[in-house]
Amino acid sequence: MERGKFVAILTGAISIILAIAYLVMVQVLDFRGEMLPAPVTPMLMPHALARLLFF
Repeated sequence: MERGKFVAILTGAISIILAIAYLVMVQVLDFRGEMLPAPVTPMLMPHALARLLFF
């Protein structure tokens, strides 16, 4: 029974560490600012779609 208790405590501690690491990672990524879409170049688009958007 003692081994089971140790495994349960260890598993809980690992779970809490992972949860805190996840929250820190989300905060760091959110702190970087708003995500901007990648620029769209007419060279990479099909000809018909490029004509509709840019001409």
